[in-house]
Amino acid sequence: MDIDKLSKRYIKQELYLTVALFLITLLVMRVWYLNELLVPAIVSAAFSLVVATALALIWRRVAKRSPQSLPTFFTAASAFRMLLALAVMFVYYLVNGRDAMLVFFLVFMAFYIASLVHHSFFFARVSSRS
Repeated sequence: MDIDKLSKRYIKQELYLTVALFLITLLVMRVWYLNELLVPAIVSAAFSLVVATALALIWRRVAKRSPQSLPTFFTAASAFRMLLALAVMFVYYLVNGRDAMLVFFLVFMAFYIASLVHHSFFFARVSSRS
């Protein structure tokens, strides 16, 4: 199992997924004139890419140096992603107020769940191969 290639593949797939979701959001904005989706889409895309890249790089390091610690890594990664998502939503709430939260929450959750599903399927396949 080539860990470096798998790490790069994970980042590339997450990039494709995020870009696809962002383009879908832009299409929805264009069709239904929902301009308030732009900032939530940008924040959500940035969150997805930063978290996915960090997780891929940390996973590569753990898989190379201490493969027996991978179950602990996956548990910690899930907790890290959730806490970071809550922090992002809280900061958005502080900056934009209560009125903008519903739109942000819906857009952010679409990106978050898509990223979580990708993460789960990717690493389930990788774990079943080894």
